[in-house]
Amino acid sequence: MPNDITRLLQSHRSIRKYTEDSIPDNILKNILSCAQWAPSSHNVQAYSVIIVRNTKVKEQLSEICKSQKWVIECPIFLVFCADYYRLKLTTDMYSTNFEIDEVENLLVGAVDTALAAENVLIAARSYGLGGVFMGGIRNDLDTVIKLLNIPKYVVPLFGMCLGYPADIPWQKPRLPGGAVIHNETYKIDQLLFELEGYEQISADYYNRRTNGRKTIGWTKQMAKYVSEPRNQKLKKSIIKQGIQLK
Repeated sequence: MPNDITRLLQSHRSIRKYTEDSIPDNILKNILSCAQWAPSSHNVQAYSVIIVRNTKVKEQLSEICKSQKWVIECPIFLVFCADYYRLKLTTDMYSTNFEIDEVENLLVGAVDTALAAENVLIAARSYGLGGVFMGGIRNDLDTVIKLLNIPKYVVPLFGMCLGYPADIPWQKPRLPGGAVIHNETYKIDQLLFELEGYEQISADYYNRRTNGRKTIGWTKQMAKYVSEPRNQKLKKSIIKQGIQLK
């Protein structure tokens, strides 16, 4: 049975147009406090959030995100980072080893950061705000790190535009539950059937939303998306931050 929280979650849309209204400091503070109450593996709390209001900085971040203008136009841009710098300080405090090079640690930081960010977005929406995640900051991590004075052992993972919606876009249809939810074991038999149906549904959505300018659906888009290598310099940037990915 739906309730207020499930209806809020199921009404998600990525908001890319914002009013000129600023976000009150007390509301932003409360929203960001929700990040800190997200689940965290072993209570490592391996994330940090950088608040960016400065227009010139947002302009540079927008360029990194392939000139997506909503990065500039949103009143607040948040940068979410996997953060092991604090943990390095704890090892310095007690003269213990700092074994941070395994991929497992980066995954823990990425999961912690994503959970915290989702809490932020949900809390923001409860106040009538809207937002959109921006993975485009990973296009040039080195520049983001320099621009935001990010220390070693901290990896910026994604951004989030946040503000009061000026426009509510159409809601994209999601994959059918049968392609995502599995009982007891992973079920392969029905996947192709579910994907074929979703191709038709998603193609119809894009066709209507774009007035015929885009007519292919999710499966064709994803087949192209995963057919090419992506962001091959990312690993080098992460290693430069002190995480060797062993």
